[in-house]
Amino acid sequence: MVRIAGTTCDGKLPLVQGLRKIEGVGLNFAKAVTTVLGLSPWLRVGNLTDEQISKIEEVLRDPKKYGIPVWMFNRRIDPRTGRDLHLYGPDVRITERFDIELQKRIKSWKGVRHSLGLKVRGQRTRTTGRTGTTVGVSRKAVSGKPGG
Repeated sequence: MVRIAGTTCDGKLPLVQGLRKIEGVGLNFAKAVTTVLGLSPWLRVGNLTDEQISKIEEVLRDPKKYGIPVWMFNRRIDPRTGRDLHLYGPDVRITERFDIELQKRIKSWKGVRHSLGLKVRGQRTRTTGRTGTTVGVSRKAVSGKPGG
């Protein structure tokens, strides 16, 4: 077990798969990190040196500095700072929660849907997403009499 960016990764996994265990790091971003650092994507996570782990964490902290293209970042033009960011670890969930709270506070359409517990992204709600007791056609109780 190896700890990278606050996440425990299985040492038997290849480097790309191990990096994917970090929240906010997907397959393409993990491949970009290995390419930038010149590491083999098939290198096992358990075989990494402390220096290589610190380099990986440094690239995750500031990917723009290492030449990773901005379109790979998961938070383009942050509303608070105006910068292109790449979030990872618990920062992803915290930022998402703050964004939803902001939408609720300004009472945008998405914020109202979030506060009511309804579907937010335009999905169908007529037949799906129901909560509570089931609604549908109920059969009549079958009586013991023939024909009735």
